[in-house]
Amino acid sequence: MTLRPSISVLALAALVAAGCASTDSDRLGDAPEAGTDAAMPTLKDAYADAFLMGVALNERQYTDQDDRARPIVAAQFNAISPENVMKWESLHPEPGVYDFEGADAYVEFGEANDMWILGHTLVWHSQTPRWVFQDENGDPLTREALLARMEDHISTVVGRYRGRVDGWDVVNEALNEDGTLRDSPWRRIIGDDYLEHAFRFAHAADPDAELYYNDYSLENKPKRDGAVRLVRSLQDAGVRVTGIGTQLHAHMDWPTVAQLDSTIRAFAEVGDVMVTELEIDVLPSRGSQSADVSRREEGAADLDPYTDGLPPEMQQALADRYAELFEVLLDHKDSISRVTFWGVTDGDSWKNGFPIPGRTNHPLLFDRDGAPKPAFGAVVRVAD
Repeated sequence: MTLRPSISVLALAALVAAGCASTDSDRLGDAPEAGTDAAMPTLKDAYADAFLMGVALNERQYTDQDDRARPIVAAQFNAISPENVMKWESLHPEPGVYDFEGADAYVEFGEANDMWILGHTLVWHSQTPRWVFQDENGDPLTREALLARMEDHISTVVGRYRGRVDGWDVVNEALNEDGTLRDSPWRRIIGDDYLEHAFRFAHAADPDAELYYNDYSLENKPKRDGAVRLVRSLQDAGVRVTGIGTQLHAHMDWPTVAQLDSTIRAFAEVGDVMVTELEIDVLPSRGSQSADVSRREEGAADLDPYTDGLPPEMQQALADRYAELFEVLLDHKDSISRVTFWGVTDGDSWKNGFPIPGRTNHPLLFDRDGAPKPAFGAVVRVAD
């Protein structure tokens, strides 16, 4: 479906929120004109008294290359996250070489649209070049050398955006599923205290920035407990950790409402709570529900059932699932500062290629044409 130029995203949103939207192009022709947009619902307005509504952006969306997504972002959201442009491999691809062109454009987009801006991410085991952990001979660095390299990177990146980026995912995905520390190159070379150093370096570079620990599958109790232990240990050591971000890469049957509720309650005891990478995977899986980026599964026809679009019964099921999750989030609005969707439209979602490359997923609130889905209306109605 191609949207007619006279039909605004917000006008369509109103129809969906009222439960009367249609994917038929003739029906769309009767939608209100753009001049009525001021009265139409938006996510950021619906949840203005609860928490920020955020979205993750790819490079085409914070430049002038994606005319479909940009108006959705500007109208619907008041917080942004970068998908990849602030990860080490993008910002610092070679020793002594920094490339800030994309990150600068991302920050400038947020400032131009008066948005809350996240930096993602400073220390991660993935998407970090191999050279970071090696000397000129390809041998592992010493603890002192890797700490110096970490400090240089964090002080340079955070320092460049001091006072402009509001918060940072300082350390990303440092825990195993059982809540113990992942045996990453950072830990093997520096030791368990690498997280403490990362947060201290970030705080020194921008004392006013919010600093987060971010991870996936935190709704599972062992990993949730590990995250709480980790953050409390850092705070007890005098390290500034503002709060915990749970990615919430949800499925139709995970996490349960009770799991999500317990997670928010536990994290609220140690700081702010953020939902940082939300989507709901509608496709079947024969493996785990882990969001580890290294995970891969073999494809099969029955694991890719919606290549021609999401049928009405699944649209409704997805809407119901989003509604039940947002009911929990809204109940905890005093603890949650931000809820961020990981992607603007279904076509942008990383879930089209994870954990099985080439599938057609439909996990977000806006379809591949940029039109709001029934799930959008369900999320708006929860806030009514």
